[in-house]
Amino acid sequence: MNADAHVKLGARHYDPPAVIWSMLEPARAAMEMGMLPFAAPCLGQAPRGDGHPVMVIPGFMGTDTSTAVLRAYLSALGYQVHPWALGRNVGPRGDIEERMVERANHLAARYERKVSLVGWSLGGIFARQIARDIPDAIRQVITLGSPFGSAGQGGTNKEIAELYEMLSGDMIGHAPEHVRAHHRSRPPVPCTAIFSKTDGVAVWQVCTEEAGPDTDNIEVYGSHTGLGFNPLVLYAVADRLALPEDAWAPFDRGGLKALFYR
Repeated sequence: MNADAHVKLGARHYDPPAVIWSMLEPARAAMEMGMLPFAAPCLGQAPRGDGHPVMVIPGFMGTDTSTAVLRAYLSALGYQVHPWALGRNVGPRGDIEERMVERANHLAARYERKVSLVGWSLGGIFARQIARDIPDAIRQVITLGSPFGSAGQGGTNKEIAELYEMLSGDMIGHAPEHVRAHHRSRPPVPCTAIFSKTDGVAVWQVCTEEAGPDTDNIEVYGSHTGLGFNPLVLYAVADRLALPEDAWAPFDRGGLKALFYR
């Protein structure tokens, strides 16, 4: 990757992920997975919510297998957790958006409650679009390392962007500005963006929400490919889901949490 390359967002220019973080993605993800047994006592103390339905969407090239740990954890906390159940995520091909909306609507009708959406990377971009399409059925959106701030243009390292364009047919680097602006816009529901400045795939600056009364950004230390089973991420997701539907609030970083979250 060209070390002089930059991501342009409006008048801002961001460096791509550091090469060292990209190279160490697999090893760091394995370490995050390995920390789960040690973090289990703390994860077990996460706040419990009201058991509402949650739909989890995998990242680019991921399947529901990739979100199994996250879904199992949230299920153990009492939520009605569901996978996206649409196979491998290869981007916005065919009627995938309509099928996601249909599934979210189905879950909302089945439980007669609004659905929370948790999306990893590209899955988070999809989650935000679902919330724009059917805001009355969505309780909140939580994104994990999702480069929605760039609408895909330069939001990831070059190799991932090229693979995405090849498999999805979505030429992300050539979308008109009004299309990119639409994807950058916040859905009309509470949104939390969980991100890592040591992300080796996505440019962290474009994985964050703009400040607002019902938006928050939670920084964790970790890799991109390990976000779905990073203990800090799991706890933060649990904390967000436990918020009462009519009393959303920013993440509390007080006490011991100040040692781990910014």
